[in-house]
Amino acid sequence: MKSLYGSAALAAIALSSATAAWGQAPIVGAADAGAETGSDIVVTAQRRSENSQDVGASLAVISGSELDEKAISVVNDIENVIPNLEVDSQFGSGQPQFRIRGIGAREYSGNNASTVGIYVNEVAHPYTITTQGALFDVARIEVLRGPQGTLYGRNTTGGAVNIVPNAPTSEFAAGLTAEYGKFDQFKVEGYVSGELTPGVRGRIAAITEQGGAWQYHRDTGQKLGDSDKTAVRGLLDVDVSDRVTVGLSATYTRDKSDGLGFRLRGPYRVANGSVTYPTDTEWRITGWELSPALAAVSGRSVGDKPGRDNEGFDLSARVNADLGAVTLTSITAYQSFDRSEYNDWDGTRFFESDVFFYNDIKVFSQELRLASNNSGPLEWLVGAHYAREKNDGGFYTQFRGIGPLVNTPYEQDVEAVGIFTHNRLAITDGLKLVVGLRYEYEKRELATSGTRQLSVPVGPVLNYATDLSEVSGKIGLEYDAGDLLLYANVARGVKSGGFTTYNQTSATPFKPEIVIAYEAGFKADIFDRLLRLNGALFYYDYKDQQVQGLEYDRLLGRLGKITNVPESHIWGGELELVLTPVEGLSIGQYVGYKTGKYDRYDAIDGTATDAANPVDGPWDVIITNDRSNEPLQFPEFTYGGSASYDFAIGGAAIRAETNYYRRDAIYSATATSVLPGYWLANANLSVGPKDGNWRVGAWVRNLFDAKIEETRNGFNSSSRPTMSPHQPRTYGARLSVQF
Repeated sequence: MKSLYGSAALAAIALSSATAAWGQAPIVGAADAGAETGSDIVVTAQRRSENSQDVGASLAVISGSELDEKAISVVNDIENVIPNLEVDSQFGSGQPQFRIRGIGAREYSGNNASTVGIYVNEVAHPYTITTQGALFDVARIEVLRGPQGTLYGRNTTGGAVNIVPNAPTSEFAAGLTAEYGKFDQFKVEGYVSGELTPGVRGRIAAITEQGGAWQYHRDTGQKLGDSDKTAVRGLLDVDVSDRVTVGLSATYTRDKSDGLGFRLRGPYRVANGSVTYPTDTEWRITGWELSPALAAVSGRSVGDKPGRDNEGFDLSARVNADLGAVTLTSITAYQSFDRSEYNDWDGTRFFESDVFFYNDIKVFSQELRLASNNSGPLEWLVGAHYAREKNDGGFYTQFRGIGPLVNTPYEQDVEAVGIFTHNRLAITDGLKLVVGLRYEYEKRELATSGTRQLSVPVGPVLNYATDLSEVSGKIGLEYDAGDLLLYANVARGVKSGGFTTYNQTSATPFKPEIVIAYEAGFKADIFDRLLRLNGALFYYDYKDQQVQGLEYDRLLGRLGKITNVPESHIWGGELELVLTPVEGLSIGQYVGYKTGKYDRYDAIDGTATDAANPVDGPWDVIITNDRSNEPLQFPEFTYGGSASYDFAIGGAAIRAETNYYRRDAIYSATATSVLPGYWLANANLSVGPKDGNWRVGAWVRNLFDAKIEETRNGFNSSSRPTMSPHQPRTYGARLSVQF
């Protein structure tokens, strides 16, 4: 019933003041896909409005209208349309980790900074868990590969993902999109935009996603996998004067969706020996059960399914002031996010590896920028960014049904200040010099009472601290020969250090990582823009790479910890093309390749160390091995593309589209953790009147029903760990109306 209420409310928002305007805004037959047609795309990736083909960096753009067509419902899904990008939902949870060109972390705690900067409406989201709400009313998504810091609020080594919402319009506009699919999954999205009074423009958009349970409990038959997401965004642009505009934004998100169930990859005997499960052969099968103890601390009931109850609220105020020769921009933002997430990682009705995560995140940020307005040879920008973060959280675990719950709480405070500049100087008509520089100071503090069983008294508070004082920057050349842009850059990127919060003894800080990135590329429009071809090559010199490693406590034994690899390297490239051979037909293709190795890495050998010590400890003998020349853990090849054809029959405009993606296997030193490669394909067909304001369509996702493993883990100590599966083939229909 609550789903019906959400749908009715969204429909009312979109239709309440739009009915009288029926037919005023026709729907374009093709998607707004500048990236697919070779047309100009205006982006703001470099804090200026410019053609994407004029940006001397590796940049990919996804238009808002492509999101549904390419099955992008959360920011994680962009990995299927961008070369050399992967996004993992860690162990099936709502905690994503981003990797661009092989740079990125794999961890499930919620307290460390992302290797890839995520920005929504120019506001940094330092904790990726806050980005898992529904994507809605989006103008475009811009993905910049390579270290960032001279243009954006925070320092990152991997790159940046910018999510740009649709802005309020001067003319009245409204729209409604409804989608229904297999497993009773449905989504309703609507917006209303226009001028409220002279000089004041507003926009309100909302979305709800419900249903879709596709997994089932092997013992009870209960379904798992329902979405339950709701989000609302309000935007207000006010022209204070001819030269000053104020933009206000408020977004509320609520996610009460089910979690992802795990499958058993091999026979599994539970800890008390009462049951031995066979290997799961049916793709949709899983299992879970919430214990009374974990239910009590998580605020849930014993019969509840794995899932989330996350709530977020974002506020921002942007001021743009045209001061003549320069523009002053101020962005003030506040984020609040409450995380409550229960996962069952053993995939059975026994309490073998059950986890409850909780976080209370507060982030305040202030950014000031001055940018040149003149059309002279020098374009410059200077800015400063301040952020204050508070992240109180932790998790309860129940492992192998042994003993009471274990709790690891923490309180983390972060304060960061950055000063940056980005400049582009025209040396000749076609040749430009690009110079950027950034200084950042950051301090991180963490307090924890340690890891303890609930039957044990709370121990003393342990305090840890780490700081960052680093210079990063970029220098490069761009040569514009009309329909051909050549560029070469050298950049230094820095990513914050932090704390491993899996247990009390691992909280000692790990160091920041540093990347020296060398990149050269080109962007070409050929045959009067019938062919667009972009390419880039890169080499990364990696220092203190942050990876999942091990340490041993003398009394507790083996513990997971984020550690630093002294030296490693990555190299590779991307090639992207868009071909429009005839009117209405667009073909896009891309390929990404990357490879890398540890150059110097002496790591603890867990198997040898366990064998060298008594089974129950103490663990006094630590054995290491040299992992130099071992491949880094990411897929080497990614390949994908799309083909769309827009044509008319009589008065009907028809669009047929398919998109596809291939990813290589991911290497791991532990053979049981190797993720196999996969193909993923989607298809869409839509039709509507040529000059009408409505459109209906059908879609298929995971067209060939590929059996895709998203992650594997061994938390239940089985010889063959569990895995988290990707959704099987689904299909459905969509109706869109614009007013």
